Amino acid sequence: MRGWLWPLLLSLALLSFGSSFFSSKFQGSPISYTELKQAIEAGQVERVTVTPTTVSGEMKPGDGEEKPKRFYAVRIDDDDLLRDLREHGVEATGAVESSGFREALGWFLPLLLFPLFLFWLMRRGPAGPSNALAIGKSKAKIYMETDVGVTLADVAGVDEAKEELQEVIDFLQNPAKLKRLGGRIPKGILLVGPPGTGKTLLARAVAGEAKVPFFSISGSEFVEMFVGVGAARVRDLFQQARDKAPCIIFIDELDALGKVRGAGPMAHEEREQTLNQLLVELDGFDPRTGVILMAASNRPEILDPALLRSGRFDRHVLVDRPDKSGRLAILRVHARKIKLASEDDLETIAAMTPGLVGADLANVLNEAALLAVRRDKDEVTLAELEEAVERIVAGLEKKSRVLNPHERERVAYHELGHAIVAMSMPSSDVVQKISIIPRGIAALGYTLQRPTEDRFLMTEPELRDKIAIYLGGRVAEEIIFGNASTGAEDDLRKATDIASSMVRAFGMSRKLGLVSFERERRALFLEGSQTGARSDHSEDVARIIDEEIQAIIDEQYERVMALLREKKPILVEAAKALLTKETMSGDELRNIADKLTPPAEAKALASS
Repeated sequence: MRGWLWPLLLSLALLSFGSSFFSSKFQGSPISYTELKQAIEAGQVERVTVTPTTVSGEMKPGDGEEKPKRFYAVRIDDDDLLRDLREHGVEATGAVESSGFREALGWFLPLLLFPLFLFWLMRRGPAGPSNALAIGKSKAKIYMETDVGVTLADVAGVDEAKEELQEVIDFLQNPAKLKRLGGRIPKGILLVGPPGTGKTLLARAVAGEAKVPFFSISGSEFVEMFVGVGAARVRDLFQQARDKAPCIIFIDELDALGKVRGAGPMAHEEREQTLNQLLVELDGFDPRTGVILMAASNRPEILDPALLRSGRFDRHVLVDRPDKSGRLAILRVHARKIKLASEDDLETIAAMTPGLVGADLANVLNEAALLAVRRDKDEVTLAELEEAVERIVAGLEKKSRVLNPHERERVAYHELGHAIVAMSMPSSDVVQKISIIPRGIAALGYTLQRPTEDRFLMTEPELRDKIAIYLGGRVAEEIIFGNASTGAEDDLRKATDIASSMVRAFGMSRKLGLVSFERERRALFLEGSQTGARSDHSEDVARIIDEEIQAIIDEQYERVMALLREKKPILVEAAKALLTKETMSGDELRNIADKLTPPAEAKALASS
């Protein structure tokens, strides 16, 4: 609120209070009508003034009083009042009641405050949360070149994406360089990749490197309950960008705005109208003005084709999960402000964290620093880093979740079932740790495996080995206790997902052959899961798909059952050690297995 508005409102309030105060002081003390009649009959009233609503006047001075006492009372319809006044010799006069200053102010104050309130709304920030008149204004957060605070040096693990965006930076810094050859920069650049890979950070780094203003807004901020607001905000956003060109517009979570039109059983008219306006703006603005539109989405498959065609989002830049070298570079960037015992520890952590994205790796280092502080250490060591990885992957330890002895024993055999099967599979990752300490929301124990290298393809035998590892815990329980528990729920779901993908997507079914049914998932989304969805195969084929998935699971179940029955002595001996220590390393388990493995079998395993 502006500085002059508060004093004005305060002055008006004081005027209203003052008029009421002085009016009451002028009229005197209030008395009831009964007290007035009694005073008249007692001869205490000297004179009165009668109005249609009040009776005011003066009392005769009492003993020791010099001035008459003023009073007023609310008038009641009483025909005997004038007769009583005349009989007791009271001087009576009449008066027409005036509205007075207070009543005039009561009319004038709202008339004055209402335009002032409207003026305050119009003069407030362009997209303030309470600005009802600016609802069509863009909600984009504007960062000037000095506010971005991020450059490409702060982004690691996405070298290919940085190279793709370098020419955008060159254009913003030196537009004449591209105009000399008659070329044009892409109108729109779509950053595609899983959540947490650094798409927003990369866009900000481009703006920081080019030293241009940066408009940041989420796709969901365009759509409101009022029809036409989203389209108005799109127009306002592009107009602001043109006024500050050269600059970068960044729309995060583009799929909230750019989803396929007409998808699902019910259309969203306001969102589609907003998308149409965005398409019009993309067609209408000239990239030579220096306005670059960047957007990010982790679901590009559901975006409208009209948004992705040439001339709109011309370039798609993949910001993928980092490989080992990328993870190491990311860790080094985030470790600049952390005091490490050894820089070499980062290479170990980079090898332990396949599949983790930049946000996860930053969280790993932060968790490790917190653990070191909690333990009163001066440096972050490998022990804290490894425990931080376990926290991110498996969740926090739940030491307060006390299991009874029977449950602890079952969990121990379950986790060792996973570990022993994993050690027996030639394509499996190295078993690093087995624990029966509860972690996270529902995990009563866990088996941690460390991959030896990054993998981008998996063969059919490797997929079957993964299913076998997931089934190892359930089978171990059946061998030792003769029955199963609910602890294998997550394992069974993951094993079923792999088997389903093998049959539906990867063409690894013996009966169905090289056929993929994966495209049905997109069709179900686009056409609606309840109405309009059409299956591309018959009921007989659906039955065969279910049978093939079941056959893969059953085959691996029998394989694991035979393996763990053979290695039951190792399972029992390792369980005794695990129940005592609660945590066991992979090397300890391998030592137990080596002691209990017959020499002939050990020689055969070594030769293989």
